[in-house]
Amino acid sequence: MTVPEQWDASAFKARVDAVLREVVSEEADQLTAIDPALGPVAGQLESAVAQGKRLRAAFCYWGWRASGQPDSDAMVRAAASMELVHAAAIVHDDLIDDSPLRHGRPTAHLALRSTVRRRPRAAHAARSLAMLVGDALMSLAGQLFATSGLPAAYLSRARPLWGVLARELIAGECLEILHTAGAPDTVASLKVIRYKTAKYTVEQPLLIGGALAGAGERMRAGYRAYGVPLGEAFQLRDDLLGLFGDPHVTGKANIDDLRGYRPTALLAETWRLADETERELLRGLLGRSDPDGRCLQAARELMFRLKAPDRVEAMISQRVDEALAAVDDLRLPPPAAKALQTLAHSATHREY
Repeated sequence: MTVPEQWDASAFKARVDAVLREVVSEEADQLTAIDPALGPVAGQLESAVAQGKRLRAAFCYWGWRASGQPDSDAMVRAAASMELVHAAAIVHDDLIDDSPLRHGRPTAHLALRSTVRRRPRAAHAARSLAMLVGDALMSLAGQLFATSGLPAAYLSRARPLWGVLARELIAGECLEILHTAGAPDTVASLKVIRYKTAKYTVEQPLLIGGALAGAGERMRAGYRAYGVPLGEAFQLRDDLLGLFGDPHVTGKANIDDLRGYRPTALLAETWRLADETERELLRGLLGRSDPDGRCLQAARELMFRLKAPDRVEAMISQRVDEALAAVDDLRLPPPAAKALQTLAHSATHREY
């Protein structure tokens, strides 16, 4: 099939959504066939993939297409497995961070409390169920990839990258936990987001798509040069949205980063720019179990006064420019270059 001059992102998303609905619905049915009591767990599997921009699937798909391979339903299925990885990571991340909302709905560990409300330590039991939902989604990701319909020889080229993806994702989560409530440091914060989010969001999906396609070293190097800075820009934008975004738009509570004293680059830059009096004020706003609107407003005012959001915006712009320059260097066919350029903007230009 000839690559269309204008990539239809909405049509691609619809294809990925259809794959995810089919695969997860079948898995949910198989769970409830074991025992109807598993219905709420099965429901959380389906909720975990109900929404999303499908960016990770798109990066994987264009890692394949930019390497010269044609469109195929099998490749769309393989790319959709990246969204199951993401869904698993989100369930686990929300559990680790004790986040209350995702896409405007209660997170899995809160939604499942009603299922075990009459049991001793109901909150602990619900968290355990949510952990297992995340594990099931990660397992399902591997199953979907392996049964996508692509030739076995293609799959074998990409399989080692799954181990790298999982290792880096786990490392990033561990680093965030280890750096939480520590002295804010921009270098350390950037390392956290590189491994926790950036690599599995852009770089690894691209590399997996490229490996499936048999991409050479030059192409793989270009994917890394594009994927790492763009993935970092994606998470830097997410950090800004996390504190300054409208929860009705982002679907997440905007006090989470303050309450969790998370090692974001935004916090690190605020700390770096602050004098001792301002740092003392910041200490009083971070890690509180019950931050309110006044606490949030005070943190926002301090950050604006120090122009920390402007510094993070500059980091985002620099990284997007690096990613776009990497696309230019690859000298891709126009449709592939245009798709990767469009994805770069989609990933980083999100409204507050």
